[in-house]
Amino acid sequence: MLNKPVLVESLIVFSIVLCVHAVVWDRYSWCAVALAIQAFYVQFKWDRLLQQGGAVFQFRSTANSGLLPASMVIPLLGIAMKERCKAAGIVYFERFGIVVASTGMLVALFLSVIAVGITKPVPTNTCILTGVAGSIIIYTMKHSLTVSEVIEVLEVLLIFVYLSMILLYLLPRCFTPGEALLVLGGISFVLNQLIKRSLNVIEGRGEPIDFFLLVAVIGVIILGLFFTVLFIFMDSGTWISSMFFHMMTAVLGLGVIMPWLYRLIRRNPLFWLLQFLFQTQTRVYLLIYWTFLAASACGIVFYQNAKRSSESKKHQASTITRKYFHFIIVATYVPGLIYDRQLLYVAAVLCLAVFIFLEYIRYFRIKPLGQTLRYLLSLFLDERDSGPLILTHIYLLLGMSLPVWLFPRSCAPKGTLSGAGALVPYAGVLAVGVGDTMASVFGSTMGEIKWPGTKKTFEGTMTAVFAQIIAVALILIFDSSMNLNSSYAWILVSVSLVSLLEAYTTQIDNLLLPLYLQILFMV
Repeated sequence: MLNKPVLVESLIVFSIVLCVHAVVWDRYSWCAVALAIQAFYVQFKWDRLLQQGGAVFQFRSTANSGLLPASMVIPLLGIAMKERCKAAGIVYFERFGIVVASTGMLVALFLSVIAVGITKPVPTNTCILTGVAGSIIIYTMKHSLTVSEVIEVLEVLLIFVYLSMILLYLLPRCFTPGEALLVLGGISFVLNQLIKRSLNVIEGRGEPIDFFLLVAVIGVIILGLFFTVLFIFMDSGTWISSMFFHMMTAVLGLGVIMPWLYRLIRRNPLFWLLQFLFQTQTRVYLLIYWTFLAASACGIVFYQNAKRSSESKKHQASTITRKYFHFIIVATYVPGLIYDRQLLYVAAVLCLAVFIFLEYIRYFRIKPLGQTLRYLLSLFLDERDSGPLILTHIYLLLGMSLPVWLFPRSCAPKGTLSGAGALVPYAGVLAVGVGDTMASVFGSTMGEIKWPGTKKTFEGTMTAVFAQIIAVALILIFDSSMNLNSSYAWILVSVSLVSLLEAYTTQIDNLLLPLYLQILFMV
């Protein structure tokens, strides 16, 4: 029997699915509901496999499988994108939304089939449910997708299968099955899009900043896979290996990634980037301000480690201390969202590449910074960093950036959406920067009434809801492009559901919450 927190988490996810399809009901709604029902049952099988150690790979043991909340993110995101672009009359991106939704459903269904296949004895009822859901999804895809779109969906599924086998083997205990579905599914889709656009440059659609995101993400992943294979055969902690690491990084960056980006944007990437960053005086001021905030974050890391040296009993930073970084990242993103979203888009991509590169240096113990980074960052570890990689800070950056990156600019008049959709780029700031931070700080200091079966408190959740509503009011004051059109009730419902999900989920909330809030705002 599933425990109460998992049941409540599932109920919240079902509520979000029904809220979305109360606004948008079409043939894909039947697929989404069928997928949600079968994912709920298969989630139980995954949880039992994890408890018994019967899963093929080693997953993070401090959480449940999270299959249901993860399975619904990509399909709902595609459906919301399809509806927005259909309303705007942009047929290309309407079809793109359908491909995203179909891909998400098929990848989630594949992960469910894996769980059912390795469960002994074979769960008959769950097999029937999975078969029915699969039949509904495949039947709908057959009558909705063109041949080229079906091929694209199957390409992403194939990439996901191979990528999962490689990364889950190389990175044990870094993900739950649900987190693996979200992260690896997203990477698979990005890789397929990059290959597709690289082969059809003339027909490719998108701005240089979109290509910059695709190339940067895939570039750093290829870099990591290359060095992972290389350091199987040599010690990564020596000076010779470290020099080779830096040399090969330069070779791959200048010899592969830069030409790849040049082919896509048809101009020198370095010159384009410098011209873009310093194009206006506002951008220069923002870059100076962000540099100051980055230095402040580094100062907090050094200060907390100095305190650890003097206080031998304290080995881990407190929850409130970790939330300092949430405050800093809110202070980083809000001015960018108000004054220059394109600059924020590119700066977030650069930060992601730097974060991942520094994690490679820490993980491989690359001199001269590898051991220092290991020591400094060990203070901020929590139970979610149970694998060889430290990913929480990367998830925080992703949670704040994904609503900016996934904002449907082409389907919005003059780059803005009306109603609750106007808050889509702020979904990360509201869900993670404000809601999660306030829930954690107030819940851990003043919370007394705990939600059943969890460590989270009622006071923390209520504070998160009120704080996000106040943040929306402040955004309306300072961002003149906002036009909510009396959609306040929907915003309140969306914020409340996502705050409840934060209280009950054991998945990486920095990644999950902004995506669900973005979906609710988009529809």
